[in-house]
Amino acid sequence: MKRITISVITLANIVAASVYAANPKALWDANCAQCHGADGSANTKMGKQLNAKDLTSAQVQASFTDADATKAIKDGVKQNGKTTMKAFAAKLSDDDIKTLAAYVRTLKK
Repeated sequence: MKRITISVITLANIVAASVYAANPKALWDANCAQCHGADGSANTKMGKQLNAKDLTSAQVQASFTDADATKAIKDGVKQNGKTTMKAFAAKLSDDDIKTLAAYVRTLKK
């Protein structure tokens, strides 16, 4: 019975992980929306406190490359010695990070 329970839990975790990988919006909502907002505008309490970038802005989008976005998601962002965005390298796979970096581009209005 224990083995069945462990197997079911393991399978559920694998399925949940694959849902995130297949769904950029789910990855965004689970990891980014708290600060950057559901729409990327950073119009959230946390986004305002951290002065998060408004990723809907064409000007902001033009200010960084895809490689910059990937690095920021993976390694985090520090300004003046203060962490303004936490690193996600320990939480997300490289594929998830690339997926999020690509998703950021879809937020531009």
